[in-house]
Amino acid sequence: MNTLIAVAIAPIGIGDELAPKVAEVIKVIRDSGLPYHTTSMFTEIEGEWDEVMKVVKDATFVLANEGIRTEVVLKADIRPGFKNMMNAKVNKINDILDGKNNEHQKNI
Repeated sequence: MNTLIAVAIAPIGIGDELAPKVAEVIKVIRDSGLPYHTTSMFTEIEGEWDEVMKVVKDATFVLANEGIRTEVVLKADIRPGFKNMMNAKVNKINDILDGKNNEHQKNI
């Protein structure tokens, strides 16, 4: 079943600069082949539930296996029958803001 998740995986207690360790996490997500989008605080990943959760586990354990305490924040949207929600949700909002879809504006 298609799943869109937002996940933040971060090392705890390694100092002030987290970017090198976060990059290790993002590399696992990138190498998974699943669609993803990284922002300053979260990475969204979309795919089948089992595939997405395997990537989250693998990305988490890249740090945990180094003996690093690891924090995971995860939000999931499971919406049967829908695909490409990572882009479709954003496009829908942009269409509303740009006045391209008056029907959506009536429902707000």
